[in-house]
Amino acid sequence: MAKKLWVCVIALFLLTGMSGMALGAHDNGGPGCGLGKLAWSDYSEKSHNIAPQVMMATTNGTSGSQTFGISSGTSGCTNDGQVWASEKVNVFTALNFDNLSQEMAQGQGEHLTSLATLLGIPEEHHQEFFAMTQENYTTLVQAGESSPKAVVKALHDAMAGHVVLAQATTKK
Repeated sequence: MAKKLWVCVIALFLLTGMSGMALGAHDNGGPGCGLGKLAWSDYSEKSHNIAPQVMMATTNGTSGSQTFGISSGTSGCTNDGQVWASEKVNVFTALNFDNLSQEMAQGQGEHLTSLATLLGIPEEHHQEFFAMTQENYTTLVQAGESSPKAVVKALHDAMAGHVVLAQATTKK
């Protein structure tokens, strides 16, 4: 419980605080983007001074913010949003794994509806998604591979093999 709370607090901090900082970011040389780039970018003649670049790289390396910034498009980083979209599914599944597992077995529920939406399944095909998760529950949530990432991968594989869901998710 405490671990989930910390994950939520950190995620909220990174999503709200760092996205605001990214608005004022600008390219000024140095190691890419991330919290280090934002924190140490005010040095004058920074492209000719190694100290700010080392501090940028060290801050990015110790905070992990550069990876987050690249995947989310924040902290002065840019992307096409594809990595972030799939990561939202992984984070949601990890935080709600027990509820999702139960609702998949039942073939209905609020968490399962949210997951369908995050996966890009149009609302008119949610019932087919619910039925598919219930029918394939034992293969989607196996005893040996029941990690949230494994379940997300199994869901993507099952949807790719489902005629209606495969078409519905590629039409976006």
